[in-house]
Amino acid sequence: MTDHDDIAGGFDDRDAQLAGLSAPPLPATSRYTGVGTAIHRTATGQPVVYLRRRFVPRADRFEILQEHRVEDGDRLDRLTARYLGDPEQFWRLCDANEATHPEELTETIGSIVGIPLPEGFRGVRNG
Repeated sequence: MTDHDDIAGGFDDRDAQLAGLSAPPLPATSRYTGVGTAIHRTATGQPVVYLRRRFVPRADRFEILQEHRVEDGDRLDRLTARYLGDPEQFWRLCDANEATHPEELTETIGSIVGIPLPEGFRGVRNG
């Protein structure tokens, strides 16, 4: 057995739950909701549940609802509170704007930040 049961085709989410091993539940708004868990075995055989890798969706999976022109003093948490109603949803803007580092989105005054619908949702165009 390897030290990563998921790689060896061992435990998955269901197996971990049946064995009484599971990660704490995630809020529905977490970027890791639905990612799934796996089990790592330490050198002593102790099982440790961890979140699997999250792959960032392609930008074309998002529909931009509106755009925001960055102004002096803008912060990503304030933008997401304003447009999405939750300052912790900054990662949605990062995903939709292909920003690896969140500060990239607001560091240049005058740049445009796309405000997306949730991934995979499509809006209805007027006209």
